[in-house]
Amino acid sequence: MTAPVADKLAAARADLADHDGVVVAFSGGVDSSVVAAIAQDALGDDAVACTAKSETLPAAELADARRVVDEIGIRHEVVEFSELDSQAFVENDDDRCYHCRTMRLGAMFDRARELGIDVVCDGTNASDTGGGHRPGLRAVEELDAYSPLLEHGIDKSEVREIAERYDLSVADKPSMACLSSRIPTGLEVTEQRLTRIEKAERVLRTWGFDQFRVRDHDGIARIEVGADELEAALDPDFAAAAREHIGALGFDHVTLDLAGYRTGSVSPEGETTDPTGDAAGTGGTDPTDGTTQSADGGDDPVVADVFDADYPTADDA
Repeated sequence: MTAPVADKLAAARADLADHDGVVVAFSGGVDSSVVAAIAQDALGDDAVACTAKSETLPAAELADARRVVDEIGIRHEVVEFSELDSQAFVENDDDRCYHCRTMRLGAMFDRARELGIDVVCDGTNASDTGGGHRPGLRAVEELDAYSPLLEHGIDKSEVREIAERYDLSVADKPSMACLSSRIPTGLEVTEQRLTRIEKAERVLRTWGFDQFRVRDHDGIARIEVGADELEAALDPDFAAAAREHIGALGFDHVTLDLAGYRTGSVSPEGETTDPTGDAAGTGGTDPTDGTTQSADGGDDPVVADVFDADYPTADDA
Protein backbone atom coordinates (compact mmCIF):
# COMPACT_ATOMS: atom_id res chain seq x y z
CA MET A 1 0.00 0.00 0.00
CA THR A 2 1.32 3.43 -0.91
CA ALA A 3 2.18 5.80 1.93
CA PRO A 4 -0.53 8.38 1.10
CA VAL A 5 -3.23 5.70 1.12
CA ALA A 6 -1.85 4.19 4.33
CA ASP A 7 -2.06 7.62 5.96
CA LYS A 8 -5.68 8.08 4.84
CA LEU A 9 -6.57 4.61 6.11
CA ALA A 10 -4.96 5.34 9.49
CA ALA A 11 -6.87 8.62 9.76
CA ALA A 12 -10.20 6.98 8.88
CA ARG A 13 -9.59 4.18 11.38
CA ALA A 14 -8.69 6.65 14.14
CA ASP A 15 -11.76 8.71 13.30
CA LEU A 16 -14.11 5.72 13.58
CA ALA A 17 -12.40 4.61 16.80
CA ASP A 18 -13.56 7.86 18.41
CA HIS A 19 -17.19 6.71 18.19
CA ASP A 20 -18.87 4.45 20.71
CA GLY A 21 -20.25 2.35 17.86
CA VAL A 22 -21.29 2.59 14.22
CA VAL A 23 -23.74 0.90 11.87
CA VAL A 24 -22.36 0.53 8.35
CA ALA A 25 -24.82 0.56 5.43
CA PHE A 26 -23.57 -2.64 3.86
CA SER A 27 -24.21 -4.22 0.47
CA GLY A 28 -21.12 -6.38 0.05
CA GLY A 29 -19.78 -4.04 -2.63
CA VAL A 30 -16.22 -2.84 -2.40
CA ASP A 31 -17.02 0.60 -0.91
CA SER A 32 -19.24 -0.58 1.92
CA SER A 33 -16.98 -3.58 2.53
CA VAL A 34 -13.97 -1.33 3.04
CA VAL A 35 -15.93 0.89 5.45
CA ALA A 36 -17.05 -2.23 7.34
CA ALA A 37 -13.50 -3.59 7.49
CA ILE A 38 -12.14 -0.29 8.82
CA ALA A 39 -14.96 -0.05 11.36
CA GLN A 40 -14.36 -3.61 12.54
CA ASP A 41 -10.64 -2.88 12.79
CA ALA A 42 -11.31 0.28 14.80
CA LEU A 43 -14.24 -0.76 16.99
CA GLY A 44 -14.42 -4.54 17.08
CA ASP A 45 -17.78 -5.70 18.48
CA ASP A 46 -19.10 -2.13 18.51
CA ALA A 47 -19.21 -2.08 14.70
CA VAL A 48 -22.28 -3.51 12.94
CA ALA A 49 -22.84 -4.05 9.20
CA CYS A 50 -26.45 -3.62 8.13
CA THR A 51 -27.94 -4.73 4.82
CA ALA A 52 -31.32 -3.48 3.64
CA LYS A 53 -33.32 -6.21 1.93
CA SER A 54 -35.96 -5.13 -0.58
CA GLU A 55 -37.29 -5.97 -4.04
CA THR A 56 -34.48 -4.03 -5.71
CA LEU A 57 -31.70 -6.08 -4.12
CA PRO A 58 -30.98 -9.32 -6.02
CA ALA A 59 -31.06 -12.43 -3.82
CA ALA A 60 -27.55 -13.27 -4.97
CA GLU A 61 -26.29 -9.92 -3.71
CA LEU A 62 -27.71 -10.56 -0.24
CA ALA A 63 -26.00 -13.95 -0.22
CA ASP A 64 -22.76 -12.28 -1.31
CA ALA A 65 -23.09 -9.69 1.44
CA ARG A 66 -23.43 -12.45 4.02
CA ARG A 67 -20.30 -14.12 2.65
CA VAL A 68 -18.26 -10.91 2.83
CA VAL A 69 -19.27 -10.09 6.43
CA ASP A 70 -17.91 -13.51 7.34
CA GLU A 71 -14.61 -12.54 5.72
CA ILE A 72 -14.51 -9.31 7.72
CA GLY A 73 -15.74 -10.86 10.95
CA ILE A 74 -18.22 -8.07 11.64
CA ARG A 75 -21.66 -8.50 13.16
CA HIS A 76 -24.39 -8.46 10.49
CA GLU A 77 -27.95 -7.21 10.69
CA VAL A 78 -30.56 -7.40 7.89
CA VAL A 79 -33.47 -4.97 7.78
CA GLU A 80 -36.40 -5.39 5.41
CA PHE A 81 -38.53 -2.77 3.73
CA SER A 82 -40.30 -2.25 0.42
CA GLU A 83 -39.60 0.62 -1.94
CA LEU A 84 -42.82 -0.35 -3.72
CA ASP A 85 -44.75 1.00 -0.72
CA SER A 86 -43.71 4.47 -1.87
CA GLN A 87 -45.73 5.85 -4.79
CA ALA A 88 -43.00 8.42 -5.38
CA PHE A 89 -40.50 5.60 -5.93
CA VAL A 90 -42.88 3.54 -8.09
CA GLU A 91 -43.49 6.53 -10.39
CA ASN A 92 -39.76 6.44 -11.19
CA ASP A 93 -39.11 10.12 -11.75
CA ASP A 94 -35.73 11.87 -11.81
CA ASP A 95 -35.48 11.53 -8.02
CA ARG A 96 -36.08 7.77 -7.77
CA CYS A 97 -32.66 7.25 -6.16
CA TYR A 98 -33.46 9.94 -3.59
CA HIS A 99 -36.68 8.20 -2.55
CA CYS A 100 -34.98 4.79 -2.46
CA ARG A 101 -31.96 5.99 -0.52
CA THR A 102 -34.11 7.88 1.97
CA MET A 103 -36.10 4.72 2.75
CA ARG A 104 -33.03 2.48 2.78
CA LEU A 105 -30.98 4.67 5.10
CA GLY A 106 -34.06 5.42 7.18
CA ALA A 107 -34.48 1.70 7.88
CA MET A 108 -30.84 1.53 8.95
CA PHE A 109 -31.15 4.52 11.27
CA ASP A 110 -34.17 2.80 12.83
CA ARG A 111 -32.10 -0.34 13.45
CA ALA A 112 -29.20 1.74 14.79
CA ARG A 113 -31.51 3.35 17.34
CA GLU A 114 -32.71 -0.09 18.41
CA LEU A 115 -29.07 -1.05 18.95
CA GLY A 116 -28.30 2.15 20.86
CA ILE A 117 -25.93 3.40 18.15
CA ASP A 118 -25.93 7.03 17.01
CA VAL A 119 -23.83 6.87 13.83
CA VAL A 120 -24.72 5.32 10.47
CA CYS A 121 -21.91 5.20 7.92
CA ASP A 122 -22.21 4.78 4.18
CA GLY A 123 -19.74 3.98 1.40
CA THR A 124 -19.70 7.26 -0.53
CA ASN A 125 -16.11 7.86 -1.65
CA ALA A 126 -14.24 10.90 -2.97
CA SER A 127 -14.84 9.90 -6.59
CA ASP A 128 -18.62 9.98 -6.13
CA THR A 129 -19.17 13.71 -5.80
CA GLY A 130 -18.09 14.94 -9.21
CA GLY A 131 -20.97 16.12 -11.39
CA GLY A 132 -23.98 14.32 -12.76
CA HIS A 133 -27.45 13.93 -11.33
CA ARG A 134 -26.93 12.23 -7.96
CA PRO A 135 -30.11 12.46 -5.91
CA GLY A 136 -28.96 9.67 -3.60
CA LEU A 137 -26.27 11.95 -2.19
CA ARG A 138 -28.98 14.42 -1.17
CA ALA A 139 -30.59 11.71 0.96
CA VAL A 140 -27.23 10.93 2.61
CA GLU A 141 -26.80 14.61 3.48
CA GLU A 142 -30.37 15.12 4.71
CA LEU A 143 -30.27 12.09 6.99
CA ASP A 144 -26.78 13.03 8.21
CA ALA A 145 -25.18 9.69 7.44
CA TYR A 146 -21.41 9.74 7.86
CA SER A 147 -19.15 8.95 4.88
CA PRO A 148 -15.65 8.18 6.20
CA LEU A 149 -14.18 7.50 2.74
CA LEU A 150 -15.37 10.88 1.49
CA GLU A 151 -14.35 12.62 4.72
CA HIS A 152 -10.77 11.43 4.33
CA GLY A 153 -10.49 11.95 0.57
CA ILE A 154 -10.33 8.25 -0.33
CA ASP A 155 -11.19 7.82 -4.00
CA LYS A 156 -12.32 4.67 -5.84
CA SER A 157 -8.85 3.45 -6.80
CA GLU A 158 -7.71 3.92 -3.21
CA VAL A 159 -10.79 2.07 -1.94
CA ARG A 160 -9.70 -0.94 -4.00
CA GLU A 161 -6.14 -0.60 -2.69
CA ILE A 162 -7.44 -0.66 0.89
CA ALA A 163 -9.66 -3.64 0.06
CA GLU A 164 -6.55 -5.53 -1.05
CA ARG A 165 -4.85 -4.50 2.19
CA TYR A 166 -7.70 -6.17 4.10
CA ASP A 167 -7.59 -9.14 1.70
CA LEU A 168 -11.24 -8.66 0.73
CA SER A 169 -12.50 -10.87 -2.09
CA VAL A 170 -14.51 -7.94 -3.47
CA ALA A 171 -11.45 -5.76 -4.16
CA ASP A 172 -12.06 -6.00 -7.92
CA LYS A 173 -15.83 -6.43 -7.82
CA PRO A 174 -17.63 -4.36 -10.49
CA SER A 175 -20.17 -1.81 -9.32
CA MET A 176 -23.84 -2.66 -9.71
CA ALA A 177 -26.64 -0.25 -8.88
CA CYS A 178 -30.02 -1.51 -7.71
CA LEU A 179 -32.37 -3.31 -10.08
CA SER A 180 -34.65 -0.30 -10.49
CA SER A 181 -31.84 1.50 -12.33
CA ARG A 182 -32.55 -0.83 -15.28
CA ILE A 183 -36.02 0.68 -15.78
CA PRO A 184 -36.20 3.88 -17.87
CA THR A 185 -37.17 7.03 -16.02
CA GLY A 186 -40.94 7.55 -16.21
CA LEU A 187 -41.79 3.84 -16.56
CA GLU A 188 -43.32 2.50 -13.34
CA VAL A 189 -41.21 0.24 -11.15
CA THR A 190 -43.14 -2.98 -10.53
CA GLU A 191 -42.32 -6.26 -8.86
CA GLN A 192 -42.82 -8.06 -12.17
CA ARG A 193 -40.21 -5.91 -13.92
CA LEU A 194 -37.73 -6.19 -11.07
CA THR A 195 -38.11 -9.98 -10.95
CA ARG A 196 -37.57 -10.55 -14.67
CA ILE A 197 -34.57 -8.19 -14.69
CA GLU A 198 -33.01 -10.10 -11.81
CA LYS A 199 -33.56 -13.45 -13.51
CA ALA A 200 -32.25 -12.19 -16.86
CA GLU A 201 -29.07 -10.85 -15.28
CA ARG A 202 -28.58 -14.12 -13.43
CA VAL A 203 -28.61 -15.85 -16.83
CA LEU A 204 -25.84 -13.57 -18.13
CA ARG A 205 -23.78 -14.03 -14.97
CA THR A 206 -24.17 -17.79 -15.19
CA TRP A 207 -22.96 -17.67 -18.78
CA GLY A 208 -19.75 -15.97 -17.65
CA PHE A 209 -20.35 -12.29 -18.38
CA ASP A 210 -18.79 -9.90 -15.90
CA GLN A 211 -19.99 -6.34 -16.59
CA PHE A 212 -23.56 -6.12 -17.88
CA ARG A 213 -27.07 -4.78 -17.49
CA VAL A 214 -30.48 -5.91 -18.76
CA ARG A 215 -32.59 -2.79 -19.32
CA ASP A 216 -36.35 -3.31 -19.28
CA HIS A 217 -38.06 -1.11 -21.88
CA ASP A 218 -41.64 -2.14 -21.15
CA GLY A 219 -41.30 -5.66 -22.52
CA ILE A 220 -38.11 -5.19 -24.53
CA ALA A 221 -34.96 -6.53 -22.87
CA ARG A 222 -31.95 -4.44 -23.92
CA ILE A 223 -28.74 -6.27 -23.02
CA GLU A 224 -25.61 -4.22 -22.40
CA VAL A 225 -22.23 -5.93 -21.90
CA GLY A 226 -18.76 -4.52 -21.35
CA ALA A 227 -16.68 -3.61 -24.38
CA ASP A 228 -14.30 -6.52 -23.85
CA GLU A 229 -17.25 -8.95 -23.79
CA LEU A 230 -19.16 -7.58 -26.77
CA GLU A 231 -17.57 -10.04 -29.20
CA ALA A 232 -18.89 -12.97 -27.15
CA ALA A 233 -22.36 -11.43 -27.14
CA LEU A 234 -22.29 -11.16 -30.93
CA ASP A 235 -21.91 -14.94 -31.27
CA PRO A 236 -24.97 -16.43 -33.02
CA ASP A 237 -25.22 -19.15 -30.38
CA PHE A 238 -25.44 -16.50 -27.67
CA ALA A 239 -28.11 -14.65 -29.63
CA ALA A 240 -30.21 -17.80 -29.96
CA ALA A 241 -29.78 -18.71 -26.27
CA ALA A 242 -30.57 -15.18 -25.08
CA ARG A 243 -33.65 -15.00 -27.27
CA GLU A 244 -34.92 -18.29 -25.89
CA HIS A 245 -34.05 -18.10 -22.21
CA ILE A 246 -34.31 -14.36 -21.52
CA GLY A 247 -37.37 -14.06 -23.74
CA ALA A 248 -39.03 -16.80 -21.69
CA LEU A 249 -38.84 -14.61 -18.58
CA GLY A 250 -41.64 -12.35 -19.81
CA PHE A 251 -39.96 -10.14 -22.38
CA ASP A 252 -41.59 -9.70 -25.78
CA HIS A 253 -38.28 -8.95 -27.51
CA VAL A 254 -34.60 -9.41 -26.60
CA THR A 255 -32.03 -7.00 -28.06
CA LEU A 256 -28.29 -6.34 -27.76
CA ASP A 257 -27.09 -2.75 -27.40
CA LEU A 258 -24.11 -2.40 -29.76
CA ALA A 259 -22.86 0.58 -27.76
CA GLY A 260 -22.12 -1.80 -24.89
CA TYR A 261 -22.44 -1.29 -21.14
CA ARG A 262 -22.62 2.25 -19.79
CA THR A 263 -24.04 3.71 -16.60
CA GLY A 264 -27.15 5.83 -16.58
CA SER A 265 -28.29 4.82 -20.07
CA VAL A 266 -31.98 4.84 -19.08
CA SER A 267 -31.74 7.81 -16.70
CA PRO A 268 -32.02 11.59 -17.10
CA GLU A 269 -29.29 13.17 -19.20
CA GLY A 270 -26.11 13.50 -17.20
CA GLU A 271 -27.12 11.03 -14.49
CA THR A 272 -24.47 8.60 -13.39
CA THR A 273 -24.84 5.46 -11.31
CA ASP A 274 -25.79 6.60 -7.85
CA PRO A 275 -22.64 6.29 -5.73
CA THR A 276 -24.70 5.27 -2.77
CA GLY A 277 -26.08 2.50 -4.94
CA ASP A 278 -23.27 0.34 -3.63
CA ALA A 279 -25.70 -0.39 -0.87
CA ALA A 280 -28.24 -1.35 -3.43
CA GLY A 281 -26.31 -4.00 -5.08
CA THR A 282 -23.01 -4.60 -6.75
CA GLY A 283 -21.77 -7.19 -9.12
CA GLY A 284 -20.52 -10.50 -7.85
CA THR A 285 -20.53 -14.24 -8.21
CA ASP A 286 -23.89 -15.93 -8.22
CA PRO A 287 -24.61 -19.42 -6.97
CA THR A 288 -24.89 -21.58 -10.09
CA ASP A 289 -27.87 -23.63 -9.03
CA GLY A 290 -30.12 -22.11 -11.68
CA THR A 291 -32.59 -20.65 -9.22
CA THR A 292 -33.47 -17.28 -7.82
CA GLN A 293 -35.73 -16.30 -4.97
CA SER A 294 -39.30 -15.56 -5.94
CA ALA A 295 -41.40 -12.97 -4.17
CA ASP A 296 -42.86 -15.61 -1.86
CA GLY A 297 -39.44 -16.95 -0.90
CA GLY A 298 -39.56 -20.07 -3.09
CA ASP A 299 -37.08 -21.05 -5.77
CA ASP A 300 -38.05 -20.37 -9.38
CA PRO A 301 -36.06 -21.87 -12.27
CA VAL A 302 -34.20 -19.23 -14.23
CA VAL A 303 -32.77 -21.28 -17.07
CA ALA A 304 -32.68 -24.98 -17.86
CA ASP A 305 -29.64 -27.01 -18.83
CA VAL A 306 -27.28 -24.11 -19.49
CA PHE A 307 -24.74 -24.76 -16.78
CA ASP A 308 -23.01 -27.67 -18.49
CA ALA A 309 -22.42 -25.91 -21.81
CA ASP A 310 -21.26 -22.52 -23.03
CA TYR A 311 -24.64 -21.77 -24.59
CA PRO A 312 -27.43 -23.86 -26.03
CA THR A 313 -26.94 -23.84 -29.81
CA ALA A 314 -29.53 -22.76 -32.32
CA ASP A 315 -30.03 -26.45 -33.18
CA ASP A 316 -30.68 -27.27 -29.53
CA ALA A 317 -33.18 -24.45 -29.06
